[in-house]
Amino acid sequence: MTQTITYTVAGMTCDHCTRAVATEVGAVQGVSDVAVDLETKLVTVTGEGLDDQALRAAIEEAGYEAS
Repeated sequence: MTQTITYTVAGMTCDHCTRAVATEVGAVQGVSDVAVDLETKLVTVTGEGLDDQALRAAIEEAGYEAS
């Protein structure tokens, strides 16, 4: 079953931020799509069997904090 989880990620300001978050989150098992919206600071993750802790850790690895 496909899931969608959305996080607010403050501090993202440019395309580099977008790529860093998308790359880290995209590497998490089960993730099929990552959409980053700089204007709203939202990161929407789609996939199957998504692990909230793993996704938050990936966002932190990219240098940001998910809320």
